[in-house]
Amino acid sequence: MSERDRIRWRCRRGLLELDLVLNEFLESRFEQLTTQQKVALTQLLDLSDNDLWDLVIGRAEIEDAGCAEIVTMLR
Repeated sequence: MSERDRIRWRCRRGLLELDLVLNEFLESRFEQLTTQQKVALTQLLDLSDNDLWDLVIGRAEIEDAGCAEIVTMLR
């Protein structure tokens, strides 16, 4: 299984809105991500659906600069 396939599997979420955002992000931006950005993305995928959704819609902020960069891309 490729790295992209593993991340795609982890992007499957319980919240439809989050699922749509993450899948669109993978389709349009994954190939351009650096190794550090991919690590940050996988860290974000460790969050619960609600916590990640709050970040994506701007209801919450994250202090980690690498993760914040990915959140900005997701928005």
